[in-house]
Amino acid sequence: MADAVCATCKKTPDEAPNMKRCAKCQVTWYCNRECQKTDWKSHKKICAPQAGSFSGPTLDDAAKAYKETHAGASGPNVDHAETYKQRSIQNLEKHIPNPFTRIDKGTYLHDRPEGDVFKLLIDAFRMRQQDVHKIQGKTTPSSVYTGAASSIVPFQAFLARVEKKRGYLPSWWNADKRKACEEFGESGGNFSSLRKKATKEDVMEHYKDERMPMQLRMFAEEALGEPAPGTMPGAGASMRGMMTLMEAGGRGDGLSYSLMNVGERRRG
Repeated sequence: MADAVCATCKKTPDEAPNMKRCAKCQVTWYCNRECQKTDWKSHKKICAPQAGSFSGPTLDDAAKAYKETHAGASGPNVDHAETYKQRSIQNLEKHIPNPFTRIDKGTYLHDRPEGDVFKLLIDAFRMRQQDVHKIQGKTTPSSVYTGAASSIVPFQAFLARVEKKRGYLPSWWNADKRKACEEFGESGGNFSSLRKKATKEDVMEHYKDERMPMQLRMFAEEALGEPAPGTMPGAGASMRGMMTLMEAGGRGDGLSYSLMNVGERRRG
């Protein structure tokens, strides 16, 4: 790993333990996103040619697979958009800007009203249940997909895993709030119900945002620490990096920061 030196500030892995590679070419290393942005004017001239120095699927391939698996013909098209400014989502009490950036930073649920947090947790879980069923052909045990009246049991397991990720839930979250969230999902009198299945189309229609399914999938992926059903490892990270740059007004053309660290072996 002698070549694992930040192209901008020349830091080594010892000085910058979170060193990562450009997601497009997989060759040039950076210690953080700021260094990558600084170097982009120079790097973009060699990025594509360098991409040929690695064999096998890249994170761009993974991102493409993520979109093909989850977006579908009616899904969001980010390929030809350079920036993304999210409009206010319906059926949430408070509009929170830059959702993909917040997912990337682990603050997606922060600064939100209690009811909004409950809805997003429940619907992220319901989207994942649907993906497991539709994409993987599996059914979540003790859920509405196996004939149970409610998916409360697997939802409780989902919450337990999210709670283990320190700082991911709002500071006010505790055992009483968890119980209130479960009761909200069990009530059956709202869209975010553990007694109902939810499709991608249902979510887009309810929140009036075609990227809402992507938000929920990426939130669950990051919260659980495992890829969304049917996607390659790294696909969600690559797509999330592109959406984060677009939210910041940058280009979604490959200037995305890979989540591959220096512990990974080079291909080829």
